[in-house]
Amino acid sequence: MTRMKRIAGMLLIFIFSTTALMAQEGQKVTDAELTKFAQTFQQMRMTNQEAQLKMQEVIKSEDLEIKRFNEIHKATLDPDTEVDATAEEQEKYEDVISEIEKMQVSFQQKMEDMITSNGLTIERYQQIATRLQQDAALQERLKEEFQKK
Repeated sequence: MTRMKRIAGMLLIFIFSTTALMAQEGQKVTDAELTKFAQTFQQMRMTNQEAQLKMQEVIKSEDLEIKRFNEIHKATLDPDTEVDATAEEQEKYEDVISEIEKMQVSFQQKMEDMITSNGLTIERYQQIATRLQQDAALQERLKEEFQKK
């Protein structure tokens, strides 16, 4: 389950890192922008949870246990580890990965649609997200925005 959360988390991070944009110096995040960002972020969290459930369903539909999928996935990602999987398990694993990759494309489009439908550009959303990583005062403002809901 932890690995599934990391995969889903990587999906969320993907939208933040599709382009390497840094927030411009001195560009203030308005209250209205922060509200839009918070709304979008909350929607993305819900969509992320849905994606995690769908990924779990895909794994189960291939008659793989999530724990076993995670073991194979971890070994596949580590070049120093030999993958200890039967040919049948490896084939099921590859089918799951293929399906998850298709889901990622749809998921990314859904996230981009959420951003624009809430009145932000993707570039501005990314700038705010980057700024949040570095600006404690902005983080506090966002926390307050979430508490309003």
